[in-house]
Amino acid sequence: MNYIIFLLIGLVAGWIASILLKGRGYGMIINLILGVIGSFIGGTIFGIFGIHLNGFFGLLISATVGAIVLIWVVGLFSKK
Repeated sequence: MNYIIFLLIGLVAGWIASILLKGRGYGMIINLILGVIGSFIGGTIFGIFGIHLNGFFGLLISATVGAIVLIWVVGLFSKK
């Protein structure tokens, strides 16, 4: 059950990141996938700085930050 919640939070985070980045994303499907991966990255980033967010909205914030960072980094290395 926890994996399903993790995936849902990652999908929502990818969707929010695609809205916040306004056109710098890679389409809805890829942004959703990057959101799932970004949720792990966001948790790692916040953990490095000693910030522990709990609850649904805390996890959503850290996942969204991770998705934004991941989409930004992928954008640095991709050719458009």
